[in-house]
Order: sequence, then C-alpha cells, then structure tokens
Amino acid sequence: MTVVRGLVLALGIVVLVMNAASTIRILIVPRAATGVATMPMRSVRVAFRRLAQLARSYVAKDRILALSEPVALMAQLGTWLVTSVIGFMLAIWGLGSGALSAAFIEAGSSVSTLGFAHGVGNGNQTVDFVAAGTGMVLVALQIAYLPTIYSAYNRRETFVTLLESRAGAPAWGPEILIRHHLVGLIADLPDLYADWERWGADVAESHTSYPSLMYLRSPRAQNSWVVSLIAVMDSAAIALAVDPEGTPIQARMCVRMGFTCLRDIAQVIGIPFNPDPNSDDDIALPRQEFDAAYMRLHEIGYPISREVDDAWAHFRGWRVNYESVAYALAAILDAPPARWSGPRRMFRGESLSPDRPIDRQPGGAAREIN
Repeated sequence: MTVVRGLVLALGIVVLVMNAASTIRILIVPRAATGVATMPMRSVRVAFRRLAQLARSYVAKDRILALSEPVALMAQLGTWLVTSVIGFMLAIWGLGSGALSAAFIEAGSSVSTLGFAHGVGNGNQTVDFVAAGTGMVLVALQIAYLPTIYSAYNRRETFVTLLESRAGAPAWGPEILIRHHLVGLIADLPDLYADWERWGADVAESHTSYPSLMYLRSPRAQNSWVVSLIAVMDSAAIALAVDPEGTPIQARMCVRMGFTCLRDIAQVIGIPFNPDPNSDDDIALPRQEFDAAYMRLHEIGYPISREVDDAWAHFRGWRVNYESVAYALAAILDAPPARWSGPRRMFRGESLSPDRPIDRQPGGAAREIN
C-alpha cells in the first residue's frame, strides 16, 4: 500500500464514521440534531420556500410548501447513501490496486446490495460485507423512522382538525369563545383546555426530538398546528383576562404548557426569547384588536367581570409569555397568515379570517354564525 492509498483509506474511514454519526444523531438519538448533519434538509427547505414565493395565491404557496419536508426527508436518506458509497469507494481504492472507477462500481454494488461487483482479497471482501450491511441498515432505519414521524403527526393533526369546528380555519382565539358561547358549549371549555395541555406536552416532546415534524404542514391549507396553538392560548388568556373567577383552572394550565412547548421548540431551532418577561412589557398585538374582541364578547353576552382597560392589562400579561416565540415560529414555518398570529413576509400582508359556518333553517332561512 502506497502512502497516497493509505491517506485515501484513512479519508474514507473518516467519511464513513462521520456519516454513521450523522445517521445515529438524526434517526436514533431522541434529540434534535444540528450542524452539518441537517444541511441537506435545510437546503431543500430553502429551495422550496423560494419556489413558493413565485406563486401568487396562498393555496398555491401552501401546495408547494407541503412537498418541502417529504422531499427533505428523502434528500437526507439519499445523502447518507451517496456518502456511504463515496466513503466505501475511498476505502476500497485505498486497499486495492485498481482504478477509482472500479472502486466506485464495487462500492455502489455493495451498498445497494446488488452484488454484481466484488473485490478480491480478504480486505476488500470485508469492506464489501460492511458496505452491504450499511446500506441495509440505513434503509431499515429510515423505514422505521418514517412511521414514528407520521404517528406523531397524526396525533397532532387530529386535534388541529377537531379545533376547526370550534375556532374556524385558520383558527383564531376570540372565535373559540364566541362559538362556544353562541352554541351553549361554555361548559366544554375545561375539557378543551385540558386536552390541549396534554397536546402541548406531546408536541413539545415529539417536535424537539424530531424537528421534521414542525415543517410537515396540515392536510388542509388553512390549518396549522402553530396557529391552532396560538388560538387556543389566546382564547384561554382572554377568558382569564375578562372573567378570572368564572374561567376554569385548566385554561391557566393550558397557557403555561403552551408557552413551555413553544419555548422548548424555540431552543431547538435557535429562536431567542426572554424566559422571564415582565407582565407590563409591550406586545405586538394592537390594543384595538383586543378591544374589538372584547366588545364582540360583550355584545353576545359572554360572562365579563373586568372593564376593558383592566382586562387588556391582564391579557397582555399572559400573551407576553408566548407572543414573540409564536410569531417567530409561525414566520419560519410559513404558517397560514391567520389573525393574531404575526406578520408573514411570504404572504405579502395577506390575512385570512376564519371560515364561519352557515346556520341553515327549515324553509330556506340561513345566516352566518358570528
């Protein structure tokens, strides 16, 4: 073995070790991976985001963005396989005496388990066996990884879809309280908030372990897990602000779990936030937006025990805990531009109001429930 071939062999081993470390960090270790290991996925996301900016309507943009993460997952698998072939090609060439092209064919044959080319000598045959095993393990791990991802995705989206009938699409905080009061379901709010507290804990665990889940969009274009969470927390914060005595304790716990969930995710993807904001700090939501929601609740007879100024101060004290993180995350994920969910550069100021059902009565009478 010459010095050059020895150095190439060492380089091949380094490439294979780094590739194995990347695979283990992303597919096996239940923590988010960062750095070079996730570069292929980030590159795919950037490419799809730029492509989506060319579309004119929100629905068209969403349709493009929905393909981003599935393609990113496939790109990651392809990167691992290609890197394995390159690493074993360098190792085979370093051990043998043939041409680099022959080493590439042998490595590709082994990693893909086709077996139409094999080496001569104990060293090369050992590398071929390891390469074949590596290819099978990579594919097997990815096959096991995808069901885990989509199981967590289905749990998440079940609650997001259920919320559509209670909050509209896209979801909006005041809409939850308005609809529950109009149809006589105020008594169901404790269960709703308790369910979303558990949902927040599930999302915090799954989305920090498998960040790809964050980028998988909802089946319906106007739904989004982050927008839905903002809406549920806003509704709980409003209820606590306008009627603290009549609001169930589950609302308080839901808000706390909600902003804990958002902060855990923010730490994974590098969103800065103040862990202990002052309740008197300013928020981005305009005061007039809250006043309009307060007046609408007053008009429909929702229980209110605080005047609007006092209610605003308490609402701001709750929202300051999660608004900045929620807005930043919604912008990064290009979530639907729902009300009270922050600005989106992708959608050029477009704002979507929740769809409201039509209350159809016998005889042809119909009215929008609002």
